[in-house]
Amino acid sequence: MTAGRSGTQTGPGPDRRRFLRTVAASVAATTGAGLLTAADAAPARAGHRAVRRPHGTRPLFLGTYTSKEGGGTGIGLAGYDTVTGQLTATGVVPGVADPSYLALGPSGRTLYAVDEQQQGAVTALALPPGGPPTVLGTRSTGGAGPCHLSVHPTGRWLLSANYLSGSVAVHPVDRATGALGERTDLVTHTDPPPGPGQDGPHAHQIVTAPDRRHVLAVDLGNDTVYTYRLDTGAGKLRPSSYATLRPGAGPRHLTFHPSGSFAYLANEVDNTVVVCRYDLGSGRLTPGAPQPTGTGPGTSYPAQILVTRNGRFAFLANRGHNSLTRYAVEAGGARLRLLDTVPVGGDFPRHIAFSPDERWLFAANQKSGSVTVFAVDARRGTLTSAGAPFAAPMPVCVLPL
Repeated sequence: MTAGRSGTQTGPGPDRRRFLRTVAASVAATTGAGLLTAADAAPARAGHRAVRRPHGTRPLFLGTYTSKEGGGTGIGLAGYDTVTGQLTATGVVPGVADPSYLALGPSGRTLYAVDEQQQGAVTALALPPGGPPTVLGTRSTGGAGPCHLSVHPTGRWLLSANYLSGSVAVHPVDRATGALGERTDLVTHTDPPPGPGQDGPHAHQIVTAPDRRHVLAVDLGNDTVYTYRLDTGAGKLRPSSYATLRPGAGPRHLTFHPSGSFAYLANEVDNTVVVCRYDLGSGRLTPGAPQPTGTGPGTSYPAQILVTRNGRFAFLANRGHNSLTRYAVEAGGARLRLLDTVPVGGDFPRHIAFSPDERWLFAANQKSGSVTVFAVDARRGTLTSAGAPFAAPMPVCVLPL
């Protein structure tokens, strides 16, 4: 595994815990006053009688595919009981094509979705208190098949990754409304060359590092993680460095340890995870040796990895093996120790997410059309099923607030 100068070609063109605490306070105030949340109001807009949620129910959004058989008709709306973890459907937001990945703005007033189509786009939706989500507008990403997006912690820039064209894009965000402006940058990954069996670069994730100065883009096709400096005045990505995984690793998703000095990378193709050192000054990522996922010799495709807020445990979603791997995080974040795997209770867990208080872990199971919920023991890192799976049309992303 090597690191070098960034090989990219430019063209025209989050502090998660903090903003989730902001949203949590906003939602709690709204439900405490006996008002409907955005998800509560959606069924009424569709012509159904709205039912008030009991105190202690929080909203949850579901990404899906609208162009595939068995998919949904838009962004799914649900609520989860904060005491039991039970999910209840509350409606759908139509008007967004193939919203396969979702992200919340730092203010908690805007939701963003990719439109994972050949002519890729990103869509902004307003989340007004007491009203249904409304589409603010859609902008082209300049690439094909956008599969991931994130909002810079300043709230001023939306970052997106175009999987099919191997590029990453930047859009400005109106700070007053959350609406998106025209794209300010588009960067295509051209170097190093594609890995074994790959036809080109495939950008799979783009996320802001804990130092807030650097942006990391994970490319499955090039077996590479690119580091950029984001010019927060112009919305431009300045190449800084890149880290290359072993050929055929297929890196898919990266997440940081709370210390900011380490990151964990899920490799989809070779079914491994890698602990990476991250230099907070330079933004340079240094991958370590690949580690097993605990899924054995069968077919399994790691999808996403999460780390608990206390930095003690990590959880990996395994598609095919249909499990969640548990790791103990040791040595201040420098080491992952495999504990075991837990059946996810569904088929093809594409995405996992914690509730803001990390009491619950939600898994979106694409092929079984279900969301499964687990209670998380913060002290021991154990996962306990919260009950029967929740039926949802082809869920590929789950975003609890």
